[in-house]
Amino acid sequence: MTALIVPDVRLCASWAETVREFGAETMHGSGDWHFPGGWRDLRESGCQAVVDWLRQAAEPVEPLPGGLVPSDYYWITDGDPETLVGFLALRHRLNDWLLEQGGHIGYSVRPSRRREGHASRALALAVRRAGELGLDRVLVTCDDDNEASRRTIEVNGGVYEDTRGRKLRFWIDASPRSGPGPGQVV
Repeated sequence: MTALIVPDVRLCASWAETVREFGAETMHGSGDWHFPGGWRDLRESGCQAVVDWLRQAAEPVEPLPGGLVPSDYYWITDGDPETLVGFLALRHRLNDWLLEQGGHIGYSVRPSRRREGHASRALALAVRRAGELGLDRVLVTCDDDNEASRRTIEVNGGVYEDTRGRKLRFWIDASPRSGPGPGQVV
């Protein structure tokens, strides 16, 4: 079971454990790069600052800094809302960098929970949400040497377009579909 939930400070302990497990590895879809030096304060106060920033990124009152675009950030759980297994970002539109490299959706699953299908199910939920936002299709990218992510994208209907630098670029149809969306379990 996999669910996408809106970040919540009540999950601070699981969030901190997940961040620690990633270590120096990139946490795609987490939003940690928006904080100087990343997420260093793993206490509840630090978690609250992260949650506040991630939640306001979806419908910012003022333009976001540095060319950022409005984005829905989710924490991936295993169906138990207390157990984080990863992160996912759904960007509402593309800027130049996202069109070339980052795509509409970024995600990562903590190392100890990989190969359980969470990335594939989370991506399916995010594609459904993208359709609800009015996007007809979404761009999803992965590094050219990330075979697991490539397979995850293809399983979700990703159609390869090209490679730019080291990024493989795929488009997925996001036309509205029936079934569960974020906050629901698959």
